Amino acid sequence: MFANTTDFSRYASELLPELSKRELKAVDRLFTPLTVRQGSVLAREGDSGREAMWIAAGAARVDRDGTTIARLGPGEFFGELALLTGAPRIAMVTAETDMLIGALTRQEFATLLDMSPMLTQRILVDAVRRLRASAA
Repeated sequence: MFANTTDFSRYASELLPELSKRELKAVDRLFTPLTVRQGSVLAREGDSGREAMWIAAGAARVDRDGTTIARLGPGEFFGELALLTGAPRIAMVTAETDMLIGALTRQEFATLLDMSPMLTQRILVDAVRRLRASAA
């Protein structure tokens, strides 16, 4: 497990290179760093989405209807679709390893999107790519 979450900003600077130093400081204030144990369920299919999460370290499995459809790792977001659409979560996400994640409320996520057009584009392109891959 991670000794503490103070390393979160270091992960952010390495995994979000499109952000300026000023934007990284703002991001650091937005995210709530959380350590998660292997096997923890991070999002349940069908639940309402109240937060988006960004993986700083570790790995997660994405299941829909009991079938694994994706694996996620450092630098990837999940939960953003429920915040963007207001629809229930479309998949279950489970920690495959111990993880360090950054959680964002709906308002924090909106602030993040407003703050960095480049990061917004990255988040949306990744979300569409995951949706297309799971539909194939």
